This record gives sequence, C-alpha cells and structure tokens, in this order.
Amino acid sequence: MISKEILEPFSYLFDEIVLNNISKVADIKSFKKNDIIIDIGQELKYVPLLIQGNIKVLREDNEGSELLLYVLESGDTCAMSLTCCMAKSVSKIRAIADENTTVVMIPIDHMRNWFDTNDSWRNFILQSYQVRFDEMLETIDTLAFMKMDERLFKYLTDKVKLSASTNLEITHQEIAEDLHTSRVVVSRLLKQLEKEGRITLGRNKIHVIDF
Repeated sequence: MISKEILEPFSYLFDEIVLNNISKVADIKSFKKNDIIIDIGQELKYVPLLIQGNIKVLREDNEGSELLLYVLESGDTCAMSLTCCMAKSVSKIRAIADENTTVVMIPIDHMRNWFDTNDSWRNFILQSYQVRFDEMLETIDTLAFMKMDERLFKYLTDKVKLSASTNLEITHQEIAEDLHTSRVVVSRLLKQLEKEGRITLGRNKIHVIDF
C-alpha cells in the first residue's frame, strides 16, 4: 500500500476509483541511475508507472548490442511491458533508470481487471500504446533516414528536453551505446558539432547551445 498523496500529481490521468485502487495494491520502488528495472527474459508480474525520473527502454541484438527505443518520463508506463503482461510472456526489452527514479509497481492481475471495468485506466493504457508506437516509428525513421551526425544532435536535444537543462552529464560511451555505434564515431562527431558552435565539450559534460 502506498500513500495516495504520491499519486495526486497524476489525477489528470485517472479517476478517483483508479487512484484509490493503485494506492491499495501497488508497491513503490526506487532505482539509482543505470539500475535495471526490467530485463530481457524476465517474467513480468507488475506494470510500472513512472513517478519521478526517466527510464530508457532498449532492445538487444544477438551480439549483445543495445538500441534505444524510447525514453519514459513521469506519468508514463512502458507499452512493451504492458504487451508482455497481457500476453503472459517474458519481457523482450530492457528498462534502465536514466537517472535516480521512482516507480509505482501495479500487479498485472489488477491491471487486466481495471482495463475491463474502468474507462480512465483503459484510456491511459490505449494512449500509452499509441504514444510509444509513435516514438518507435520516429526511432525507425531516424535510423533509416538521418545521418549519424543528425541522429547524434537529435539525441542531445531530446536529452535537453527531458532534463530541462542544456548541460548534460554523459560520457561518449553512454551515447555510443544508446545510438548503437562506436565511441570513436561519437567523439569525432561531437568535436565536429563543437567546431560548428552547436555544443561545447567538457569532461563527461556537454553543453548544448543550438537547439
């Protein structure tokens, strides 16, 4: 059971019935930056509702390389984990805390029941599917149609919007892993962006100027 006060900021998403139900049956968990929240092959027993922080959702290829699909913000849930819960299958994605993060974990049996009986919960689930689907289409378009330097700068500006800060604390290796490329390529393109006056580089820090 969790305090209903924690859920008050999300009253725009759910009606009073769902808020009361979540407070009664859900657990709350905290994760540090880079903690794995959901892993590939994991049996899912809970639906995550993000309260604070950001979560990266990634896919892994046969060689263990990861591709960033989308990022969850406060008030979001992971559509791909919802799909696995509904189908009673194991997770096909990895969800990692992008910063210190707090998540409400809702048992899947309640999720299914509310979907059948409550309009606000059903609308939330369906809208989550639509938003995540659109974000995955954007990821596909980015991979298919944008050059790596364009993908990199878009990645940085998306980070700025998520963090509400033009100063990003991130390593070249972290960027390379998210963009499914090498650290050498990322470092070269970051220096190019700096020469163009679009960013300035520091030690594990990037200041985005032009966005």
